[in-house]
Amino acid sequence: MIDIKEIMSLLPHRYPFLLVDRVLELEPEVKAVGIKNVTINEPFFTGHFPNNPVMPGVLIIEAMAQVAGILAFKSGMSSMSVYFMSIDKVKFRKPVFPGDQLRFEVNVTHKRGNVWKFRGNALVDGKLTSEAEFSAMMTDKVL
Repeated sequence: MIDIKEIMSLLPHRYPFLLVDRVLELEPEVKAVGIKNVTINEPFFTGHFPNNPVMPGVLIIEAMAQVAGILAFKSGMSSMSVYFMSIDKVKFRKPVFPGDQLRFEVNVTHKRGNVWKFRGNALVDGKLTSEAEFSAMMTDKVL
């Protein structure tokens, strides 16, 4: 298990854009499972939507990508930066509300050089809320 302190040592993101609370499983170069506890205190709920708080889909995909970044860093890429290249086949199946716990299941589908491809699912209570295929490029860290 990877706790929030270690996540913060791996990812450059910070509040309010750090969207992963814990990694429950990690198999380097293969898969990772992370979670995000969604609370009413999230800053995006102020405007999305005031009378019906729903987590923005783009932030669900970003959280999924952060889990992929942790997977890449723990697979020997810790001296690199990870950047989105593409997002494909995104589907939003159910809304995510305050009080939900998002579970992100991310798998590496392909690696070639510094380009990695992933497939990710976001689930709440075992039910699929979102899915996506995405790719990222590993580059030298910019100081």
